Amino acid sequence: MTDFASDFDSWRNHAQWMDGPHGRIAYWTAGSGKPLVLIHGFPTASWDWSRMWAPLLDSGRKLIALDMLGFGLSDKPRDHTYDLMQQADLHSQLLGQLGIHAYDILAHDYGVSVAQELLARQEEGLAGPVINSVVYLNGGLIPGEHRPRLIQHLLEGPLGPLISQLLSRRRFGKSFSAVFGPDTQPDKDELDQFWQLMTHKNGHRLGHKLIRYMQDRRDYKDRWVGVLERAIVPQRLINGVLDPVSGGHLADAYAALVPDADIIRLNDVGHYPQWEAPDRVLAATLEFLER
Repeated sequence: MTDFASDFDSWRNHAQWMDGPHGRIAYWTAGSGKPLVLIHGFPTASWDWSRMWAPLLDSGRKLIALDMLGFGLSDKPRDHTYDLMQQADLHSQLLGQLGIHAYDILAHDYGVSVAQELLARQEEGLAGPVINSVVYLNGGLIPGEHRPRLIQHLLEGPLGPLISQLLSRRRFGKSFSAVFGPDTQPDKDELDQFWQLMTHKNGHRLGHKLIRYMQDRRDYKDRWVGVLERAIVPQRLINGVLDPVSGGHLADAYAALVPDADIIRLNDVGHYPQWEAPDRVLAATLEFLER
């Protein structure tokens, strides 16, 4: 059965499981064509890709997506120190277990940094499956162009543990909706689904730990921005211009940084293009991958 992404409960019920070094990891895979790895963002999970799952399968792709440690249905150890390197390790582990030798990436938000790290490892000649190309959606590709929301600044600061404890469905809905476009807002049921995945295993109390990724981006800036500049594989940016975090300003900086930058701008879309405009993201992704 490959149409499980059409229903939230069915998606949850079709999770498969991998034992990672710090807990069990939920993942989904379907199809039998060229592998495409979908890497989700913060603070959500692989359900983010559900609106594109069936049409990507119809295009003849083998899809692979996991909920990273601390996200979605995966384990969320409370005393763990989370970092992006570990999340890249989990993707490498799953690809190895699935016997994948080469693949493409579609990454969003937090996930773009995981993709950049996987590219950096490939550039270093480390053993593993070969990345053929990458499509980035909105995300902090260039740390200086990432504009965190107030709640992200608070989570990273000394009040972070308190902010995590105070997070409620109402506060989440207001903050989360603010990064979407004005005409592409998530409705109540959609927000409830995102919230349900966040609160699974009390993950909504870990924001101050997961937010460490912002420091990782600063620490590894040269490494991760370097793979963009050197364009070691074909890469495309699909950017929701109205995103206050990594929207049009990020696309402008990317254009100035990357030689012959390939950018698709979605002028009426915010931070979640794959949710707000899945048909256009699908078309731009497939056009790029099928060149």
